This record gives sequence, C-alpha cells and structure tokens, in this order.
Amino acid sequence: MIEPIRTLWYEEETDSIVFIDETRLPESYEIARCTSLAELGSAIKTLAIRGAPALGVAGAFGVAIAARRSGETGYDQFFSQLTKDANWLSSTRPTAVNLSWGVQRVLSRVKRSGSVGEAKIAALSEALAVAREDAVICRKIGQHGAGLLPDHGTVLTHCNAGALACSEWGTALGVIRSAVEAGKEIRVIACETRPLLQGARLTAWELARDRIDVTVITDSMAASIMRQGKIGCVIVGADRITRDAVFNKIGTYMHAVCAKYHGIPFYVAAPVSTFDFDRTEEDIIVEERGREEIASFFGRTTLPDGVPVKNPGFDATPLTLVSAIITEHGLLYPPYDIRQVNGNIR
Repeated sequence: MIEPIRTLWYEEETDSIVFIDETRLPESYEIARCTSLAELGSAIKTLAIRGAPALGVAGAFGVAIAARRSGETGYDQFFSQLTKDANWLSSTRPTAVNLSWGVQRVLSRVKRSGSVGEAKIAALSEALAVAREDAVICRKIGQHGAGLLPDHGTVLTHCNAGALACSEWGTALGVIRSAVEAGKEIRVIACETRPLLQGARLTAWELARDRIDVTVITDSMAASIMRQGKIGCVIVGADRITRDAVFNKIGTYMHAVCAKYHGIPFYVAAPVSTFDFDRTEEDIIVEERGREEIASFFGRTTLPDGVPVKNPGFDATPLTLVSAIITEHGLLYPPYDIRQVNGNIR
C-alpha cells in the first residue's frame, strides 16, 4: 500500500492552516503555518500552496480563518468584511476556479448563520468538510481512472497534479497511484514544466517517495518520445474546465496536440468542482506571472536586461483534443456535456 502524503490541513492547537511549503522541495521538506488571511494569500501567490484542489481547500480554510479572526460583533458588519476578505483571497489566483469555489462554499454556509458566533463555528465546520471530501474525491478519481492505464506501460504527465496539488493522493497522479496499487506496472515520464519546474521538483519527488518508476524530461522532448512509440497515454490535471477547453499549466496544449497527432490517448483528471460550464475559453483570465521566473534560473541571470517576456501560468486545451475526463463520478467521453455529471456541475 502507498502511504498518502498529507499536504494541507487545519491544526486545532494553533488555530492555523498547516501545509507543505512546496517552494522548498525537493531540497528540503518543510512544514509551514498560516494564522492570517494575509499569510495565506502570500503562500498562494508564491506557490507555496498550489494545485487546483489544494487551492479549493485553502480557500475554504482561508474564509474560516478570516471569520475566526474577525473582531466584528454585529453580523452585518461581520459578513460585509468577510465578503471583502473572501473576494480578495479569490483574486490571488484568478484562473484556478477551485479557489473561488472553496471560498464561496464556506461563505455561503456563513450566510445561513444567525449570529457571528454561529458563523465562526459554521465556517470552520464547512472548511473541514471540504478538506475531508477532497481526500475522498481524489481516491474516487484514482479508482475510476486506473482502468484507463495500460497493465504495462509508460504514462506522460505535465506539471504536478499529485498529492501536493490536493489535500492528499492527487488527481492525475492519484490515477497513477491507484493503478500501481492495483498491480499495474506503470512507468512515468514527468515533463520538467518550465519555468518553475513543478514536474521536476514536485512530481518526481512524490513518485520517487512512493517508489514509482519516474524519469524527468525537458518539456521540448515530449513530442520526440511520443514519435518513438514510448508513451502509452498522457494524463494531466486541470485548473478549470469550461464548456470548450481545459485550462492547465502552460505547455499542456502542446502535449495534447502532439498526442493527437501520434494517436495517443490524452486524459484529464479533475474533480467536478473544477468544471465551469457557465463559461467558455474566451471568458477566462489567464494569470500572467512575473518576468523574474523566466529571466533567472537558480540564481543566474538568463535574459539580457530590458528584454521582455511572456509568462502565462496556464494555457487552454480544446476539449476536442481530450480523450476522456476522469471525475469522482466516473469517466466522461466526447461530446462533453453538463448533463453527464449527475447535475453536479455548477
């Protein structure tokens, strides 16, 4: 049995959000704490906490912490300030829909409370429920997706959609873990995922910890390896799924196009909370990250002064390139439709 990685949780003794600081991996494994909304926002912006499901849990805990730290005694003033805090937290990563989903879920529960005291208790209770459900959901995604993977073969993945992107187990890597637990002999090719190397730093760390065979390649090697017939399928996570596209880490679209050309299945693993079928690709703001992520590499300057960069955090992969979407409710196949998921998509 594979021992789960616990990524993000609430610690009652210190009334704080506890998490693995992912900016420190793989050099060191460090546990950090947030006791305020500002600290949580900073952790999210710097990617110490990242990954769509983990951001949903963090958003839920963030509203709970803000509620518990509030000094307002009147309910109207309390809820007004909490709403402002919640909106600010949602804005820290605008592309990933799970963050705002987790925030709004707890805020909606607070809104049904009759007093400030009741609201504070309800907020934490709801946030804890979000975290518990995430662990269960990831296991279900793993179970549903494991059958898609070959009994003996190599899977390519991009970025990190593992336990470090959730509260535990993972989505895309959860499928791989579940397949390995079921006895399948799976090898993993992890794209390094420039510019912040989440594939090299995080995915490889997770899989090596679990003794799952993993090899890291540069992002630009993927097409060549597919052409050589060395990839059985591609599996990635998602930060948002609209009516027409999957938003995931920049570079995902390139892998999907290459997989389509080479006749390789391209799978997306994501919880229902990642679906945003009220919107299309053109409605979504893609987060543009800082120049410094590209202009330097491990302490060395890699770009001449004054030369601009483009550094979008995500790209959009048309659903026409996706072979199946793996959710906690089962597998979705083209043509993708909101009615396929038991009415659970917002």
